[in-house]
Amino acid sequence: MNDIISGAYLDACTYLTEGDLMRDINITSNDAGRRLDRFLRKYLGHATLAEIYKIIRKDVKVNGKRKAESYMLAEGDVLTLYLADETIDRMTGGNPGRQRKADNHKAKRQFRIIYEDSNILAADKPYGLLTHGDSHEKKNHLANQVKDYLIEQGEFDPSSEKVFSPAPANRIDRNTTGLVLFGKTAASLKSLNKMIRDDMIDKFYLTIVHGRLTEEMTLTGSLIKDQDTNKVSISADDSEGLHIVTVVRPVETFTYAEGFTATLVEVHLVTGRSHQIRAHLASIGHPVIGDTKYAARSSRKANDYLSRTFRLSTQLLHAYRIEFRETTEDLQYLKGRQLTAPVPPVFDKILASMREGR
Repeated sequence: MNDIISGAYLDACTYLTEGDLMRDINITSNDAGRRLDRFLRKYLGHATLAEIYKIIRKDVKVNGKRKAESYMLAEGDVLTLYLADETIDRMTGGNPGRQRKADNHKAKRQFRIIYEDSNILAADKPYGLLTHGDSHEKKNHLANQVKDYLIEQGEFDPSSEKVFSPAPANRIDRNTTGLVLFGKTAASLKSLNKMIRDDMIDKFYLTIVHGRLTEEMTLTGSLIKDQDTNKVSISADDSEGLHIVTVVRPVETFTYAEGFTATLVEVHLVTGRSHQIRAHLASIGHPVIGDTKYAARSSRKANDYLSRTFRLSTQLLHAYRIEFRETTEDLQYLKGRQLTAPVPPVFDKILASMREGR
C-alpha cells in the first residue's frame, strides 16, 4: 500500500504548477539562438517528444511568460521549469551539471593541433580514431579528446553549460587521416556548419591510386548508398541518389615493385558525401591503394604487395588541406587562410618507396 501511495505521489509531482518546485536555467551565449523545443529536447535528453511538448504547454516559462515552441532563446533569458527534481533528473539522466562532469572520463590525446584560436580548433586526426562516438565506442573518439583538451586548458567547463559541447563541423572516416574543424563556441560551430553547407570552405585530400592517371578530371554523378553493405555506388542518372562532384589532379606517377603503376593525386572534394572519393575514383578504374571495399580485381595483387610490405590494410586517404575561400562575418579573419596537415608516416614511407621503384 505504501509503495502504491508513494508511486501515486511521484506521478502527481511529475508536472507541477507555478508556486511549487521549479528550476531556473540561465541562457548563456552558447545556448542562445536555439528554438525552445530544440533546447529542451537536448537538455532533457531522456524525455519523450510528447513529454517535451507537454512541458512547453504547461510547465515552462521564459522570463516569466509562456512561449511558443519556436521561440528563439536569447542570451540573458531565464527559462523556468516547473518540474520536480526527480522528474528533471529522470529526463536528464541525472542532475545535468553533475552528470556532464561524471561523463567526462579523460581520453588519451592522440590528435595534433594544426591551428587554434578562441573560436575554432583544427585537429589532425590519426588513423583508426573515430571522429564521433558510435554504438561500439562511446568514450575514446576525437570529439571527446578535443573536449578533454579544452577542459584542461580552461576553455570549456561542462558543469556550467546546459546543452553545448565543442563539436566537429566536418567528419572523416575512422581510417582516413587529417583535418577536422571544431567549433569551440556555439556561435563558431554554427558558422563553421554554415560555411561547409554553403560551399565556402574548400577541402583537399591526398591519396595514391592504382594505375597511371595523367590528366585533371572533374567527376560528376549521383551517389547511391546501400545500407545493408555500407557501400555506395555511382550512377550517371541525376534523378536518383545524391549529386556529387569530385575534382582529381594528378601530382606524380610511379612504377614500383613488380611493375605496378600508381599515381599520387590531389582530390578537391566539391561535395562531401560518405565514401565519395573512394567510390568515384574506383568508378573510373583508379581505386585508392589499400581500399579493398572498392578495389577492382586488377588491383588485388598490388594491394596484397602493399599489405605485406607496409601493413596497409585500408584506404590511404589524407584530408591534408582546407581553404577558407569565404567566411561568415564573425569568422572573417579566416578568409583566404589555408590550413595544412602533413601526411602521416606510413604515407611518407610508401611515397619514398614508390619513388625508388620498390
